[in-house]
Amino acid sequence: MNRKILLMATLLFVCLFTYAQRVGSSPEYIKALTSEWKGVRFADGRPKVPDAILERLKNISIEEAWGVLRNKGFQNQFEGDWTIINPCESMTGRVVTAQYMPLRPDFEKQLKEQGKIEGRAQKGGTNSWPIDILTEGDVYVADSYGKIADGTLIGDNLGNSIYAKSQRGVIFYGSVRDQEGLSEIKGFNGWIKGADPSYIQQMMLTSINAPIRVGRAIVLPGDAVLANKYGVIFIPAYLVEDLVLTSEVTALRDEFGHLRLKEKKYLAGEIDSEWSDEIKKDFLNWLNNYPGKLPMSKKELDDYMKERNY
Repeated sequence: MNRKILLMATLLFVCLFTYAQRVGSSPEYIKALTSEWKGVRFADGRPKVPDAILERLKNISIEEAWGVLRNKGFQNQFEGDWTIINPCESMTGRVVTAQYMPLRPDFEKQLKEQGKIEGRAQKGGTNSWPIDILTEGDVYVADSYGKIADGTLIGDNLGNSIYAKSQRGVIFYGSVRDQEGLSEIKGFNGWIKGADPSYIQQMMLTSINAPIRVGRAIVLPGDAVLANKYGVIFIPAYLVEDLVLTSEVTALRDEFGHLRLKEKKYLAGEIDSEWSDEIKKDFLNWLNNYPGKLPMSKKELDDYMKERNY
């Protein structure tokens, strides 16, 4: 009889553990969310967009990136109207998400207990938990529901920790404290909705690496992000390489068109519509003799141009 009771208790514990809400999404869940990605992944399941692609992404305009995503049916990936800690610097990286909500004590208690099971730090606030998992190239993206006063997710101490781990910065749909101190961290940057001298209170972390909303945008863990003074755009990992190449070719096409218009070789209507065979041939010849360093390899460009019809 005792064995039966012990077995039932064990099964009940296993069921409760299985169905308890995790703080951090499991690798299996993240892989399911990002199933279109076929490349290398981190141990936590997030897509590992190559560093070289992230570096090239820095040179892409928000307008070009948005246009590519829109043409592929992704119309909810952009958010603007930011306060930027260092507005002259852009940032790209791989997204780690965090969701915050107004404090509810019973829910917070369960989350802290689950965090202990997951091996998360028991000292300090839960707002340090997303920072603990950052790796180089990660961007900490949080939805703190636009809370400014008493909603400050980090100050300069946590900012230094973020930069030490990620060599990047943050994107918060919410606020920070000690904006001056954060601005003095060399290399760190942040896109925020405001700053306030208050400390975080009456709010709690509810999830890490789950889908979140950042203003107009929906964001998944492992997305690539492009942030500059014109806004922030979140790019599904499986689309970023094609987006970069498409945007680079579009920029070259625009450069060629502007040059020929200045030279008065073609009329504006000829450049601003489907190109004639003569202009296409001229463009390809210009590309083959490009006066600078192309942003992509010649093979990438040749393979791409085979499938294009200007």
